[in-house]
Amino acid sequence: MASIKSLFKDTAIYGVSSIVGRFLNWCLVPMYTYMFAAGEYGIVTNVYAYVALALIILTYGMETGFFRFANHDRWKDPQEVYTTGLVSLGTTSTLFIIAGCILSPEIARLLDCAAHPSFIWMMVITVGVDAYTSLPFAYLRYRKRPIRFATLKLLNIGLNIGLNLFFILLCPWLWKTAPEAIGWFYDPGFGIGYIFLANLISSLVTLLLLYPELTGTSYRFNGRLLKEMLVYSYPILILGIAGIMNQTLDKILYPILIPDKAEAMAGLGIYGANYKIAIVMVMFTQAFRFAYEPFIFAQNKEVKEGRDKNASYSQAMNWFVAFGLLIFLGVMFFLPVLKYFIAPQYFEGLRVVPIIMMAELFAGIFFNLSLWYKLSDKTIWGTWFSLMGLGVTLLLNILFVPRFGYIACAWAAFGCYGFMMIASYLVGNRKYPIGYQLGKLGSYFLSAIILWLAAMALTTGNNWIDFPCRALLLVAFGGSVLLVNRAFSRRRSAA
Repeated sequence: MASIKSLFKDTAIYGVSSIVGRFLNWCLVPMYTYMFAAGEYGIVTNVYAYVALALIILTYGMETGFFRFANHDRWKDPQEVYTTGLVSLGTTSTLFIIAGCILSPEIARLLDCAAHPSFIWMMVITVGVDAYTSLPFAYLRYRKRPIRFATLKLLNIGLNIGLNLFFILLCPWLWKTAPEAIGWFYDPGFGIGYIFLANLISSLVTLLLLYPELTGTSYRFNGRLLKEMLVYSYPILILGIAGIMNQTLDKILYPILIPDKAEAMAGLGIYGANYKIAIVMVMFTQAFRFAYEPFIFAQNKEVKEGRDKNASYSQAMNWFVAFGLLIFLGVMFFLPVLKYFIAPQYFEGLRVVPIIMMAELFAGIFFNLSLWYKLSDKTIWGTWFSLMGLGVTLLLNILFVPRFGYIACAWAAFGCYGFMMIASYLVGNRKYPIGYQLGKLGSYFLSAIILWLAAMALTTGNNWIDFPCRALLLVAFGGSVLLVNRAFSRRRSAA
């Protein structure tokens, strides 16, 4: 029981630092969209899509490999495992930084920011540093130091946000009122470059703050150990690439598939900004993930006490879907106000919000379903599902983006996660049946659709009338969930 309590406590700390960090970075989006044109924000969206992919490749599953071999029967010294991993990541990250900086003008040309190669080398250094520091952060988790882990993560985020506010809001004001005070370092033409500069500085400061974890042990490199770690981590790398590509491939492909580069970057900026509105669902799913894996462990313990774990897993799915649909309806009902999270020039992309939110809900359901292959030690299925989803994403983007624009990116995400969700359920139902209550889940979706259509039909255009009515419809959805639960409970009791 003490270990379970410790697990919950650590999970809460790690979860809060991750979710709060994501939320705070999310809060920067209004500033970006109000301060920069859609084409400029399109460059930011495009660059960070490549950054996410590069970070997965440069860490090549080494965090998970470290945890595995630090507790391996044949390798008795965790410090040797840690320092071997550090040497490997340090070498690859350094080579990446050198190559990326040398090639930054050519990369900038390919990413339609040829006038600013500094954008590229700043992000190259940032990615290299972040890849290297991923292992010290894993080491803190191994040493069970969640407070230091969360503190450093939040300091990184706080510094990044502070620098963004300084460069993008304060410096332009100072430039107008007292240019001599900042003229020695500030260039008003640098624009979105200050987003990348803030990220670089915060990553370098985090590297310095991790000095004790980088120097507090004697380095021992073991080539045979590294080979085994790489062999173990290779499938995780493949899974990670497939997973991140499902999230970012549309933002990478869009400028390639649209012939007019200016139009491509403007469209990508609009799509990326509206995607951020839908990220509320991502944050909900992320919070659920941090809570759900400890829940699985707890249920496995209760099985030994004679309880039905499958019923608990089914109930977890029910409540996840119910709360996910509640969030979906809440965002859609109050979108006339929430849309001001981004600048009016981006409003034409609001039509992607419901599609992306539903796609992310499918992604959360897929994660919920993934417990079958985790509990049955058949995790290779996770790789297959991710690769199949990647194929769907690639195919739909190539076929439809040139004709329909960024709305096709949203439908590709919907198709990808919808396919993965259905495939996982069908395979899992044969190999590790849980007994999910599909009738109940279908009732939730039907209720949400009916209430959404009702809200659209009852719209008057007067927010003082519409919003109270929509709040009542949200309450009605909650009531419908309770009624469905009661009806199914009575049916089960009667049976």
